[in-house]
Amino acid sequence: MTRVNLPLTLAVPMLVAMAAWSSADQQQPDIVVYLADDLSARDLSLYGGTNIPTPAIDALADEGMTFDRAFVASPSCAPSRAAFLTGLMPARNGAEENHSYPREGTPRLPAVLNQLGYETAAFGKVAHLKSAKDYQFQTFDLRQDIPDVRTAVQDFLKKRNDPRPLALFVGVSNPHVPWPSESSVDPQGMNLPPKLLDTPQTRVQRSRYLQEVKDLDAYLDELRLLTREHLSDDTVFVFSSDHGAQFPFGKWTLYDEGTRVPLIVARPGVIEPGSRTDAMVSWIDILPTLIDVAGGNVPDGLDGRSFSAVLGGQQAAHRNRIFTTHSGDRLMNVYLSRAIRTDRYKLIWNVHPEFAFTTHIDLLLRETSGDYFKQWTERANTDARAADVVAKHHGRPEYELYDLQTDPLEQTNIAGNEDVAAIQDRLRNELNSWVQSQGDELTVFHEPLMLDAPETWEPRKLPRQKR
Repeated sequence: MTRVNLPLTLAVPMLVAMAAWSSADQQQPDIVVYLADDLSARDLSLYGGTNIPTPAIDALADEGMTFDRAFVASPSCAPSRAAFLTGLMPARNGAEENHSYPREGTPRLPAVLNQLGYETAAFGKVAHLKSAKDYQFQTFDLRQDIPDVRTAVQDFLKKRNDPRPLALFVGVSNPHVPWPSESSVDPQGMNLPPKLLDTPQTRVQRSRYLQEVKDLDAYLDELRLLTREHLSDDTVFVFSSDHGAQFPFGKWTLYDEGTRVPLIVARPGVIEPGSRTDAMVSWIDILPTLIDVAGGNVPDGLDGRSFSAVLGGQQAAHRNRIFTTHSGDRLMNVYLSRAIRTDRYKLIWNVHPEFAFTTHIDLLLRETSGDYFKQWTERANTDARAADVVAKHHGRPEYELYDLQTDPLEQTNIAGNEDVAAIQDRLRNELNSWVQSQGDELTVFHEPLMLDAPETWEPRKLPRQKR
């Protein structure tokens, strides 16, 4: 067996061994991964959403397995995608805050697929911004809007004559901001997440966000038709999102609205059509699973591990703990949180509760996304609930504990309650031990804004960095 030496003891096997859920005489399957950008699971009908139909996503679910408890490593674009593509949590791969990248020498898992004999291609937003070349995709195109992605993928597949199996990664910018100025979704006819304030502009912006969800669903239908035409009948198809939507208590936070994402995996003849699982899985597990499915040995030393046994029906559970991290988004959000989630409870540790939690939403008030927050702050002057919501957006206690069995929307913080003191202590100790095991130094990357100085909450910019 020939191996190449990689850091962190990640020796990449180059001799193909058939995966456990495949018979020995099967060829390696083609692989297609379709990624949304800033999509919360709860906004899809598959996960209980009632505002829009998503027929293509539903059709994929009818053919494969839906994961009800899939979570990203971190709820902003760069650290989430870096964890996905390395199989390592943010502190271990080096991409901790948003717009950062894995440190030099960190293994990139698409390279393992190359070694297994795959042709690898990435179109759109798969890696963060211009970092696609760092992941050793053999073909890549950085354009992210659906029309550009559509053209690039179609041209690539029509011209392709490579006999190797294909690992095709496709990412669209939907429903990331900026949102379109018009929407077919009626603002008055929708339900809002309970943590959001119901104001006219909140409804307008939610309708624009949902229009982008409809558009990414429509492109999924096109992509599936295209891949059926050009790829083999034995194709693994994966759909997911890098984290939740850009609304308060979603993106940039460790609530489920920020970290729980849709995940569907289909493979004809192998995965039971229309199946669902409550196995807890992390985004760091997806590439190890695909390597396993492709017939390779998953490299040692990863945080991620294959859930192919769940897909094949051999086991019902995968993880008993989900860890998530957030380390900020440059000067717009200088904030650190860490969390541990069990089958029933979630403990969030806000490392510096004296910091103000600010984001692009409340600092910029953009017409294409977050201008509704001005209505929130105005209403907070006269409305007690609005004042409470705005205060909870900007200020978080050091610890938040939620009973997900009785409070799945995470509305009642029970941290400090005597009847759950033992649970809180146990989870805090587990979380602290995990942080230490990761080599997580809890770095504050920029000068924070302070909770007790709201007069300083203004947009700030870093000098543009070259890459």
